[in-house]
Amino acid sequence: MIDSVQSASALSLTRNLGATASESSLGAGLTGQASEAARQALSFASVMGDMASGAVTDLKQAEVKSFEGIQGKANTREVVDAVMQAEQSLQTAIAFRDKIVNAYLEITKIQI
Repeated sequence: MIDSVQSASALSLTRNLGATASESSLGAGLTGQASEAARQALSFASVMGDMASGAVTDLKQAEVKSFEGIQGKANTREVVDAVMQAEQSLQTAIAFRDKIVNAYLEITKIQI
């Protein structure tokens, strides 16, 4: 299950590469604030990618700690801490997803 989340993260990274290529072709025509806005958009994409990678890492660590707890190699406190961290990361990712979907829906309601 975690690997499917990671593959979704990989898809977002390939989209980012396409944005970089189009940004570099458009970058020659952009000056001043428009160029700065394009760099900030790329920065937002990298932040979102890092957040997704961090969530996947937290989920994998929680899974490992859970198996170690079952095997008796980790104490209960370590398992609970890892699972709570993974849950917090997942809830944050879900909240971002919900906000992005709501923003998209609001944009689609705008009449041109």
